[in-house]
Amino acid sequence: MKTGELKEAFAKGKYSELLKDIYDDESLIQHEQERYVKAISKFEELYGEREVEIYSAPGRTEIGGNHTDHQQGQVLAASINLDVIAICAKTDDGNIKIVSDNYDIKPISIKDLSKKKEEEGTSEGLIRGVAFKFQEDGYKTGGFVSYMTSEVLVGAGLSSSAAFEVAVGTILSGMYNDMKASAVYIAKVAQYTENEYFGKPCGLMDQMASSVGSLVNIDFLDKEAPKINRLDVDFDKFGHSLCIVDTKGDHSDLTDEYAAVPLEMKKVAAFFGKKVLREVDPKDFYEKIPEIRKKTGDRAVLRAMHFFEDHARVGLEVEALEKGEFEAFKNLVTESGNSSFKYLQNVYATCDLQNQSVSLCLALTEKYLGDKAAYRVHGGGFAGTIQVFIPNEDVEDYKKYIETYFGKGSCHVLKIRKYGGMKVL
Repeated sequence: MKTGELKEAFAKGKYSELLKDIYDDESLIQHEQERYVKAISKFEELYGEREVEIYSAPGRTEIGGNHTDHQQGQVLAASINLDVIAICAKTDDGNIKIVSDNYDIKPISIKDLSKKKEEEGTSEGLIRGVAFKFQEDGYKTGGFVSYMTSEVLVGAGLSSSAAFEVAVGTILSGMYNDMKASAVYIAKVAQYTENEYFGKPCGLMDQMASSVGSLVNIDFLDKEAPKINRLDVDFDKFGHSLCIVDTKGDHSDLTDEYAAVPLEMKKVAAFFGKKVLREVDPKDFYEKIPEIRKKTGDRAVLRAMHFFEDHARVGLEVEALEKGEFEAFKNLVTESGNSSFKYLQNVYATCDLQNQSVSLCLALTEKYLGDKAAYRVHGGGFAGTIQVFIPNEDVEDYKKYIETYFGKGSCHVLKIRKYGGMKVL
């Protein structure tokens, strides 16, 4: 459909039911209608009126299994109703040209998709890497122009980079491959891109949760074919909301801190002649801690302890949710948070000890809510956000309370979205 027709259709509410289905919150329909109209208008400013397609890729929330995916462990994660939307039109010049909000990304030619050292850590590197992997694996690629706009908080642990990668992969799948690239495949492409082209040694959880959608328990024992178990859980049924508090700490420049976590865990695995901790027997690990300490240092041992406990905890969280035992689930979430703080040690960065916004937010939340809620560091950590499962009747008061410390709009009440990367229209 042409951009002018689409703008009129969104403005008149033609797609209100579609938006309600995607974002799972009736109160957001008007906001999303206006957002889509604004995005289409911006596309027209950049590229003129054209026939376009619209794509979306969500951010994600990690619920269980903090830093377990890169050791082939289990995670519990979900896509959320904050997303990237992309207004796109095919071109025949072989160039991928994306403007992302106010950032004008350099065009990428599909004729030259080899890795560029100078593009590490850039959006250009992400686009080039996704297109390269599609080509290498026999999928069709081609040029397109796009305007993207994102509500996924950058540098706040909701995986803005994964949503961007998944969006690019979904666009290539839709525009050139009839949506035949599976969600799992697109997630693997996104992880490859982030590892090889972006230069960040991440696991697969962020990309998988964004690409697959809904609430999922993912077991990465076989990293080539992760086992995905979708859970049908309505948190509203339990009278609770999922809140994410943005502490305004940016972890986008903390790659070294993040990279040290899998590196140290793998050092412990190497002590046993293994590649990852999933291959190590926890009993052997605990028996040999005195020897391991001498080889790896104490922090690596503590981080390995976190892996073994949090990996096992995911199964207990899934069991509690499936049985409807929400208080047990909340206790497990808080236990995971305590383990991340004490053993994994990813709540603040050692390179900036005076900036402990996540620690402060957790402490203030504990003081205010006590054991009524569950709370933990969210995502990769070191800065960014905390996650809170809170009784519905306490949401508004908590929101006012915590925003006095971290600013108006810092507390986001989210819904779990059923769709991952998708073609909207």
